Amino acid sequence: MAFFGRISFVFLIGLELDLSFLKRQFLAAALVAYAGALVCIAFAGAISYPLFVYFTKVHGRLSDLRTFMIVLMLAIANTASPLVIRMVAELNLGASDFGLLAIGAALVNDVSCLGLSVVLSNLLNKGHLETGDNEDFKTGYWVLSFLVAVMVGMLLRYLANWLNGWNRNYKYLRNAPLACLLLIVVLTAGVSEMLGENSILTAFILGIMFPREGKTARTLSIKLSYALYTFLLPIYFGYTGFLANLSILRQLKNFIGVLIIVLISSVSKILGTLFACHRLKIPMNKGTMLALLLNLKGHFDFLLLSKAKIKRNGEWNGLFFEIMLVTIVLNTLISGITVAFIVNKDRKTFGYRPVALEWQNPESELRVLACVQGPRHVPSVVRLIGALNWSRDFPVAAYLMHLIELLPKRRTSNKMYHQLEDDELSDDEAYGGNDVLEINEAADAFVVETGIFIHLIKAVSPPANIYEDVCNGAEDVRASIVIIPFHKHQRIDGKMESGKEGLRTTNQRILRNAPCTVAVLVDRGLMGPSQAQSSLAMQHVAVLFFGGPDDREALSFSKRIGMHHNVNLAVIRFVLAASKDSSERINILYQENEQILMAMPSRGVEDEADNAFLEDFYNRYVTSGKVGYVEKHVKNGAQTVSALRDIGDMYQLFIVGKGGQRNSPLTTGLSDWEECPELGTVGDLLASSEFDTNSSVLVIQQRRPLTD
Repeated sequence: MAFFGRISFVFLIGLELDLSFLKRQFLAAALVAYAGALVCIAFAGAISYPLFVYFTKVHGRLSDLRTFMIVLMLAIANTASPLVIRMVAELNLGASDFGLLAIGAALVNDVSCLGLSVVLSNLLNKGHLETGDNEDFKTGYWVLSFLVAVMVGMLLRYLANWLNGWNRNYKYLRNAPLACLLLIVVLTAGVSEMLGENSILTAFILGIMFPREGKTARTLSIKLSYALYTFLLPIYFGYTGFLANLSILRQLKNFIGVLIIVLISSVSKILGTLFACHRLKIPMNKGTMLALLLNLKGHFDFLLLSKAKIKRNGEWNGLFFEIMLVTIVLNTLISGITVAFIVNKDRKTFGYRPVALEWQNPESELRVLACVQGPRHVPSVVRLIGALNWSRDFPVAAYLMHLIELLPKRRTSNKMYHQLEDDELSDDEAYGGNDVLEINEAADAFVVETGIFIHLIKAVSPPANIYEDVCNGAEDVRASIVIIPFHKHQRIDGKMESGKEGLRTTNQRILRNAPCTVAVLVDRGLMGPSQAQSSLAMQHVAVLFFGGPDDREALSFSKRIGMHHNVNLAVIRFVLAASKDSSERINILYQENEQILMAMPSRGVEDEADNAFLEDFYNRYVTSGKVGYVEKHVKNGAQTVSALRDIGDMYQLFIVGKGGQRNSPLTTGLSDWEECPELGTVGDLLASSEFDTNSSVLVIQQRRPLTD
């Protein structure tokens, strides 16, 4: 049972690992991991001989000392990556850059220590670390174990992809094929153990190579997570604490030895990590937190202690094992409790702090939470996510949340819906129905087509509380923007028809309470009817700029879309005609034989923030030819409507800011026939049935303070 739990846990870590972040931040994670580990090894090496003599009272054999040094150095330098991953998840830091860096550094440290244990045992002990059965740790076996893991990983990829297309009527994988997959993983790890190698690395390789998309990976993740986190891990930690014999601390010699090792482990890890954080320009408080997280000990240390055996007296070896076990437990307790206390006390530093897109670097990671109520919304939403992913070096962290209404008449069980769906995975459960299957298939097809991974989330609540799930979900994934569907959809005749009225109420509440930027997508077939299955066709997108924080947010959002090689972005600025004569006009660009002019109004006419933002945007994107720019000079709202109708069929998507309560002569009179104030004046016009167009509309609202 212990072997199965360990293998399953490490396999799950590899399966859920964010490989894209690890690839981008590998150098930073490696610097943090190796800086802390090397300082720990140096300190442990310096005190190895004194501690060896202190515990034995004699100058032992050289082979005993070498083994002691290997065990002590690796035990102090190692970081238990499973514990770090679980701790980061429990503290709700898993979606933050800090949490992902901690996970990456822990994984690099753990795998490196595992490999280093094999290398050192071969070099210092002539091919073997003295063990109870005296088996050789041969390099050839290590290579063979690695090759077996890679070949089985390829086999699992083939089986998983085949199972994803098998029995499409089921949302999740059945128990029989799932058991077969786990059996293959466990047997492969067992082969590594038989070859004298550590099975942890094998299980980790299998988890990394396993495909993320499809119902196979979803089922494995859900079932393993529930079993491991609910049953196996608590039992494992309880058993570990039971093994720790704290009564040995009553003897002063043992107490001093444990105290020295704990201090050396903590101080050396903090010093090394702070050095790396200084080079990476990470604040000292976060560097200290990172060091404490990387000081967590676990499975590797226990395996190392159980393997190593110094051939002196059984008494000495037993005492050494107990002292190191107590040290590991105390280290983990002290570091874990300290980390939890600091995070809960200093939520301002480690909590969710949304930053408007206006102030974000377009080359930084964009975290998007897109919400859908049914399969109808999925194609346009995922295509929009694809357009945001303009570079593989700066991918989008995309989350797709399926909003399901929990009707009162269906609540006939004492169990909550997510409990039934997650641990029992009953396909007879009606909530979500076939919509879940269609949404999963659409998302999986998009992942296969584009390589952009989408995390699927399900929110099941009464209609009045769904907005809370969305807002809480945005905080959990640390979203920069939440995309929600408009409550109307387009009929075959082109008119807009209302769907569920509850969706409009939910949207209004999200707009009022969301902790970040919100975008409402009015979908009229974002990719066009002939392009529904292709994300590679050239798209024409226009940003309508009237001025104000929402319009600056919309323009900031469009920066990422404009850098996509399949998107032709144009910025259309509406300027009051009265300011035309006083504006300085300069010829900035010729595009498709059309002269485009940019007006830079005086500071007294236009808002200073708008001018500064547009000037920076112009210098970065317009002059380089990445984005087109044109101005429309209008005198009133009627001319604005006329100008919008002229360009209505030129673009597949219009992006516009909501506008808030900003009153402008450019939109005078437009609010007189406003149907949906939550879209703003211009957004409501573009989304109305009277505005005869097939273009989709994305209305963006910058985060509003809750006091507004």
